[in-house]
Amino acid sequence: MNPGIDLQGSFIKALADLGLPAGAAKAIWMPIPMVLMLVVATIGVLVTVWLERKISAAVQQRIGPEYIGPLGILAPAADGLKLLFKEDILPAKADPILFTLGPVLVVVPVFASFLIVPFGQNLIISDVGVAIFLWISLSSIQPIGLLMAGYASNNKYSLIGGLRAAAQSISYEIPLALSVLAVVMMSNSLSTLDIVEQQSSYGIFGWNIWRQPLGFIIFWIAALAECERLPFDLPEAEEEIVAGYQTEYSGMKFALFYLGSYVNLVLSALLIAVLYLGGWESPIPVELLGQWLGVSETTPWLQVITGTLGITMTLLKAYFFVFLAILMRWTLPRVRIDQLLDLGWKFLLPVSLVNLLLTAALKLAFPVAFGG
Repeated sequence: MNPGIDLQGSFIKALADLGLPAGAAKAIWMPIPMVLMLVVATIGVLVTVWLERKISAAVQQRIGPEYIGPLGILAPAADGLKLLFKEDILPAKADPILFTLGPVLVVVPVFASFLIVPFGQNLIISDVGVAIFLWISLSSIQPIGLLMAGYASNNKYSLIGGLRAAAQSISYEIPLALSVLAVVMMSNSLSTLDIVEQQSSYGIFGWNIWRQPLGFIIFWIAALAECERLPFDLPEAEEEIVAGYQTEYSGMKFALFYLGSYVNLVLSALLIAVLYLGGWESPIPVELLGQWLGVSETTPWLQVITGTLGITMTLLKAYFFVFLAILMRWTLPRVRIDQLLDLGWKFLLPVSLVNLLLTAALKLAFPVAFGG
């Protein structure tokens, strides 16, 4: 397999060649991935917000944003600036600490989850051995923030919205975790890098979507519910509970809820690409194309092309699902809370359990095809 580009090693070596001690070079490298993570996640959110406005306008036969930058691409940045300068209002008798901590607990775990998302062979901030468990544990923190925000607002509609968010998350968290465990079982690893590499042998035919179609559908439905996208946006159903847990929020605290929701959508789409669609891998392996052309895998220019193509493939796969999620928001009607809970507990949970057991049986029966 192509070893890819070792960004960390190349950066440290370049500084060492300039005469800097290796320890100092490593210290300079350490904050760079974190800054990159924040930049990538923020740009991803701005692009998604712009896409949402343009696609929703197209669905409803409108034009959408046009005047703030070319094709309105600066409209999301203008929205952010507007919210930044709005007054931060604290409701009477609200708990000020929990009221502030709620949106922070919603946003921080989602940003931290970007640590384990690989964009290429070595293009990952932290190759944690228990990456999937880390992501599941981080995603379970978000409902606490939503419940905290609803409780601290001193408003019955906010409290109902927070309770709905907690009930919805619990009912979808378990099927989502079980569907991911089936992929982990086939890959024999919790590392996201290992999961992608396990799918890299036969091009598009090696992707997990063919071996885990049930798991893929469960993950997609659960991810939509986790991101509170239509038809599962019940915690903030404005017709029923006046915007739910965020009713009393304004300014940047209000913006943090939306930021968390959009970052979560981009993160879920990236994880679908990693878990089921081969991550950075192309439908036809670049190594195979190189062999056909008589070019070695270790050729520097081929490695640069492979790295660039890997990032492009990951983003294309992820934004295809972002596009689908946006299209569904403006196409499907909202379900009722009892229908939502029935779907989670009575359908997705048993089906995800069956999928896990079936994967274990197939792994024993066909170890070559199912990672035995």
